[in-house]
Amino acid sequence: MGRGRFRTVLTVLAVWSVLAGAALVGAAPAGGVEGAKPSVAPVAIAPGVAYSEFDIPAAKGVAHAHVLSVDLRDPRVRVDLMYPGAVAARAPVSQLADVRGAVAGVNGDFFNITETQHPGVEATGASVGPAIASGRTLKAAVPDGQRFGPALPPGTSTRDVLGVGTDGRARLDSMALDGSVRTRATRLPLGGLNQYALPVGSVGAFTSDWGSVSRLRATCGTDTDRAAPCSADTHEVTVEDGRVVSFADTPGSGPIAAGTTVLVGREAGAQQLRKLSLGERVKVRHRLVAAASRIPYRFVVGGYPVLRGGQPLAGLDNATAAVRTAAGVSHGGRRLTLLALDGAPEFRTGLTIAEVAAIMRQLGSLDAFSLDGGGSTTLVAREPGAAAVSIRNHPSAGAERPVPNGIGVFSRP
Repeated sequence: MGRGRFRTVLTVLAVWSVLAGAALVGAAPAGGVEGAKPSVAPVAIAPGVAYSEFDIPAAKGVAHAHVLSVDLRDPRVRVDLMYPGAVAARAPVSQLADVRGAVAGVNGDFFNITETQHPGVEATGASVGPAIASGRTLKAAVPDGQRFGPALPPGTSTRDVLGVGTDGRARLDSMALDGSVRTRATRLPLGGLNQYALPVGSVGAFTSDWGSVSRLRATCGTDTDRAAPCSADTHEVTVEDGRVVSFADTPGSGPIAAGTTVLVGREAGAQQLRKLSLGERVKVRHRLVAAASRIPYRFVVGGYPVLRGGQPLAGLDNATAAVRTAAGVSHGGRRLTLLALDGAPEFRTGLTIAEVAAIMRQLGSLDAFSLDGGGSTTLVAREPGAAAVSIRNHPSAGAERPVPNGIGVFSRP
């Protein structure tokens, strides 16, 4: 089936009623977003999954949206985190989807894309926020001042997540790291898990999920200044089968074996790690704790909220327009709407964050979440009968940007 058959120019007010059969929420659109007359119905690409595209006349020009409507009430449908097998690694969304057998997907969290402020330090490619894939905790959030991406709206943080619980319901939440490093003599709080940036004075744990990229970046910058110099006081300890097996003054690189944890300390954390001795027994414990839900999460991705309870967050930027990716939750968490804007030259003005909140509300979402945008924005979907996904939008850089993770949509016959 050709791309042209999928081309749909729909009013944003009508899209949701077509995709979900739901009444539109609330008041008139905010942020200068208006609709156009609907023409062609969306296309079902798999059981419980529909795809559509439409124009959005916005304040700074026409944007073009690509939308996936995912019915989580359908027992054949699920969503999960797609990632390249390591936290510190990147791959194109289409590759992530095809390797996992997803029928559709979008890019995910913001990430450590460059290190121009720290010459000689390797950009890790690791994501900003917490990540859980198939119920497995992969990482925790970096300090707010260490994030990449646009400024966070007031009251949000790098710990904010979009997740789906073991109950099959999607929701917005916040997830904090709870962990410790214990010896017979002391107990140290754990300040990080597989993160490209650790809080000043803390100890972070790196596991086999991290990958082989250097851990040096974790000791650069501060909690409030990503560009601050790397720490001059660092220490690394390798714990294998519960015992200290090696030390180093500088964080290293290379794969970490299963059952092995590398502890990286900076400033006060480094000073505490220097007290450990070769062969000493060490127990490292870590978990992510949700602020709101008591239901365990099967899938979690980082970003930041823009809409809660049908209302846009206060202080959303309405000046800077860009190509965006977003996710929306409705029907008590039983429906997930994934939106990616087109990056073709005629649509590249995109939307402001305030307009993203407005459009997600018009699509029926009560809660909405902003994901990475710009050159990362990618939406892929299989045409019915195809063995691989196709890229539905035009990435703004002209080709897919490798990303650390994405939201995969899976559907079985």
